Amino acid sequence: MDVLVNLIVYLVVFGLIWWLVGMLPLPSPVAQIVRVLFIILLIVIILSAFGILPGGYFPSIKL
Repeated sequence: MDVLVNLIVYLVVFGLIWWLVGMLPLPSPVAQIVRVLFIILLIVIILSAFGILPGGYFPSIKL
């Protein structure tokens, strides 16, 4: 259950950051690089939440 709560919290924070960065007036090549980096970060968050990658990168949230 803790893993599910952590995953939901991280995805909500990730979505808010993605939305805020998406509102920045970035040039097209920079925006594409930022988009690729966000997609890589999303994949790492999901893989570490399910234990495929080591989860030491993201602290667990105690509620």
